[in-house]
Amino acid sequence: MAEEEVYTKDGTVDYRGNPANKGKTGTWKACPFILGNEFCERLAYYGMSTNLVNYFKYHLLQSGATASKNVADWSGTCFLTPLIGAFVADAYLGRYLTILCFSVVYVIGMTLLTLSASVPGLKPTCDAEDDCHATQGQSAVFFVALYLVALGTGGIKPCVSSFGADQFDDADEAEKDHKSSFFNWFYFSINIGALIAASLLVWVQTNVSWGLGFGIPAVSMAIAVVSFFSGTKLYRNQKPGGSPLTRICQVIVASIRKWKVEVPSDKSLLYEIEEDSESAIQGSRKLDHSKGLR
Repeated sequence: MAEEEVYTKDGTVDYRGNPANKGKTGTWKACPFILGNEFCERLAYYGMSTNLVNYFKYHLLQSGATASKNVADWSGTCFLTPLIGAFVADAYLGRYLTILCFSVVYVIGMTLLTLSASVPGLKPTCDAEDDCHATQGQSAVFFVALYLVALGTGGIKPCVSSFGADQFDDADEAEKDHKSSFFNWFYFSINIGALIAASLLVWVQTNVSWGLGFGIPAVSMAIAVVSFFSGTKLYRNQKPGGSPLTRICQVIVASIRKWKVEVPSDKSLLYEIEEDSESAIQGSRKLDHSKGLR
């Protein structure tokens, strides 16, 4: 096999930083670990969040309106923290390290959440079923755990699907065709995890105990970390390309400085680099030429 056929052409590297070998990394060899991570993470997330309003109402003794507001605030935070995770991944750590580090934060949050619902002194005191009250300290521990989970999911959510896509070389037609199949399995993993969480885990929380109902998602998230780390040697990684904010500022400055420049008759001169060369931005794929927005 020719040397150019041995390595990927999209700039991905292996865990040692060397060009990714197509025969030893990526494709479906790496995907089961990523899919396992996503399944466990979604099981943990929905297993903890689906029934959260009831925990606020009956164990932290909050009104329905306050409980709904707290869940909405937390859910909104879960959708804002991916901005942090995406920035860190693209600018500094790369997707692999971002997913791994934030997954550990997620496990810490889920573990603390389980302890706050099961360990005497941390869990609310209950005089009877659905007649509980929590001290300020107990509530504080619960909210710290809850927002650690929000931070953890913010590092995973924006990176894991893109990291899965990194395992397939767009320059290889066979691998490019397999990428769409990966996304089918990816969303299947999400939905199966959510289905189990919204049925089985909600039943456990309601009929058995909240400690076990939070403990199962915590164990699931720990398995997700192990699953993801196990595939380290098989992954293809895109190098981080630096802060996107810097590139945005560069575009603005360049557009101001060149606003009087006439458009050349030869449209190929508008492209920064040659068609067959790699992206000028390290860690980024070069966009295909387009006639849009000429």
